[in-house]
Amino acid sequence: MPGNMLSKGEVFVIDTDAASREQLSTALQQSAYNVICFADGASLLTEAKARMPACVLLEMPPDRSGLDVLKRLREENCMAPVLVTATNGSIAMAVDAIRSGAADFIEKPFRTRDIVDRIDAAIDEFAQPGSNRQRWLPGCEPLSAREGDVLEHLAAGLTNKEIARRMHLSARTVEGYRAGILRKAGAKNVTDLLRRIFAQGSTPQD
Repeated sequence: MPGNMLSKGEVFVIDTDAASREQLSTALQQSAYNVICFADGASLLTEAKARMPACVLLEMPPDRSGLDVLKRLREENCMAPVLVTATNGSIAMAVDAIRSGAADFIEKPFRTRDIVDRIDAAIDEFAQPGSNRQRWLPGCEPLSAREGDVLEHLAAGLTNKEIARRMHLSARTVEGYRAGILRKAGAKNVTDLLRRIFAQGSTPQD
């Protein structure tokens, strides 16, 4: 990090590729973050017990063991936003990551500049006073704040890609939130969900 810049906080980066860790570390340091890199989840979990990062960038290996790391972070009250990265990521993997507490899901390869922007957005949202608010739909369990935002955009007719751009998320992440909304509402698809909402004359409520 340049010496004349105030730190924006620590970012934990777990990535099995040394070159990728170095590129991410350099980009984040240039954006005023302190960076601690890890080659495996066990090392990250040990460090997370002693300090609270501003954000965690967690690679999802092919065996999906990153989900266990993500769940452990939440179980141990590490409430920093966690962004999950993966090579050849699927919608199912994105859904599992979101359900396990990820704030974003990003497919590799990616541009380091995009990652920095996503981390900035995740930290900013986490810091907002209303970030823990919940939304309700009639007859279903509460939606998270992110799910409520996605639903509002869906109701406005936006596509997944348009929602992703507006919310500074990946399209896979939006797919994950959309799947969670449908599951909670017991809807077969988005059309079914919106038909119920408009028929009841309701919109997501704070």
